[in-house]
Formats: sequence, structure tokens, C-alpha cells
Amino acid sequence: MHITTISSAANPRLKLAKSLQTKRARRKQQQILLEGERLIADSMSAGFAPALFFFTPQAEQRHPLLLARAAQSGAQLLRVEPALFAGISDTRNPQGLLAISPIPQIPSNAFGITLILDGVRDPGNLGTLLRTAAAANVAQILLLPGVTDPWAPKVLRSGMGAHFRISLTHIHDAAELRARLPRHQLYFADARGPQHYTDIDWTQPSALILGGETEQARLINHCPSLQPIAIPMARGVESLNVAVAGSIILFEAARQQTNR
Repeated sequence: MHITTISSAANPRLKLAKSLQTKRARRKQQQILLEGERLIADSMSAGFAPALFFFTPQAEQRHPLLLARAAQSGAQLLRVEPALFAGISDTRNPQGLLAISPIPQIPSNAFGITLILDGVRDPGNLGTLLRTAAAANVAQILLLPGVTDPWAPKVLRSGMGAHFRISLTHIHDAAELRARLPRHQLYFADARGPQHYTDIDWTQPSALILGGETEQARLINHCPSLQPIAIPMARGVESLNVAVAGSIILFEAARQQTNR
């Protein structure tokens, strides 16, 4: 198992890792940063081998099996002192493990509903929705403009491996959305919706839109057939967090599809 030791901050591989903390570099290089044992292991389990694998001497001692697994997958093993590692880490208390991997390209599922995200800007909410969608067997996720970068390190950590199990596609506008889903009924979560989410037949070709009210209004203007659906709540409660609302609806859809 060959290991290269990096001792200079000017090393081009360290500079590449640092640059991938930005959306622009990720798009240009079509690569992402995976930090921490679980995320790196999840990527390899899903068949996405890292190109570069950075680790501190301490992490090398703690995770010999992960290093051997990465080496077997073809990754370059790069030993980095903690002070240099801190410069490429995105966490406050790094585990000392970081990999660079190509952005996964995953085909859409033949079953399940389509999840459409519009204006979801919080990385934690986005990561939670991706994780929920993967668990609920969502067919694919379409991302409209205004959604935070799904490949940002915070979203990747929050997604906990969902990025390697579900199709993610960026679309530009409502016209492209309708062209991609000509047979789907489109629903969006709205606390004032006339129908409850449990009244919908989710076994039919369906898509759920989640996002802020402004983005939903824009889609309504371009998609006359868009139907609002509500989650019944106790009096005085106006709305739910977008990740919570999405989880409730998606698992109802998964329940119906499992029982059909």
C-alpha cells in the first residue's frame, strides 16, 4: 500500500481540495469533498471510489481498514500533518479523513414519486430532505434555481450518504419541469390546501414540490394544474419546517406504494 506524505501547503493536491470548498470549483472540476469516515465509506459502498484520500497520521492509526479499502479501490493515499489538514477541512473538529471523489451520476428510479425542490436554501434542510427521499424510495429529485448547492460539504454531511443513492438533476424553469414530467400530477405542500396529503393517490405518476411561498407562486403561474395539499395540524400552528413536511408526505407516498 503506497502512501505519499504531503508536507507543503503549496502542494497542488492540497490546493485542489481547498478549492472544492467553493461551488464554482466543484462545478468546474466535477468533483466533491467527502469528509469523515462514514461519508467516505458510504461512497465506496455505493461504488464511487475516491480519486484522492487525505488523512492525518492519527487517523491512519485509527482507520487502517478504511485506508486499505481506499487503496484497493485505486485512490491515491496522501498523509497530511494536522496543521495542513485543517486548511482543507470544513469541520470544527475534523476526524482527519477527507477524500476527493467525482460527482456521482445516478439514473432515476423506475418507481416512487419525483421530488421537486424550489428555493430550499438551508444546507441542513436540503441534506435532511435528500436523506428522507432516499429512505422513502423517491424516484428522482429535481432542483430548481435558488436551491443551495447539493454538493456543498454541509449538505453532504447532512445527507449521510443519500447523495450516492438517489438521482439529482438541476432544471432551469417550470417549462422544463413540465417537459420532463408530462404525465405527472404536480402537488405542492400548502397549509391552506383544500386536500389532505393522505387523500392523494400517490401510486399514480406524481411529483411533490417543496419550497418557499415565493417559489411556489412562480410555479403556480406556469403550471395551472398544480394542486395544493395540506398536512392537518392543531389550531394555531401555521406551518411546518420544509424538511419535516417533506418527510411526512414522502413516507405516506412510500406507504401507499408498498401496500398497492
